[in-house]
Amino acid sequence: MMTKSELEQRIIDEDIPKMYYSLKGGMPGDLYCLGLNNGKWEVYYSERANKNELQIFDNESEACDYFYYWLIEGLTDEGILD
Repeated sequence: MMTKSELEQRIIDEDIPKMYYSLKGGMPGDLYCLGLNNGKWEVYYSERANKNELQIFDNESEACDYFYYWLIEGLTDEGILD
């Protein structure tokens, strides 16, 4: 169970480049994203102005936990992380 600030620190501590993710939501190109939208936490992959693989959560800690493991798994599958 982690907050957004704890998630951010964990990602920084693990040296994951910012070019692969956004913790500010929105529609940046080709990034793993976490954002708050109308009181709901969204986790998705932003690509071509679409929220792909969108998951919606009622609370911050569930969204942050999901985002962290999804990001690590995705970057590992892409060969970016070991």
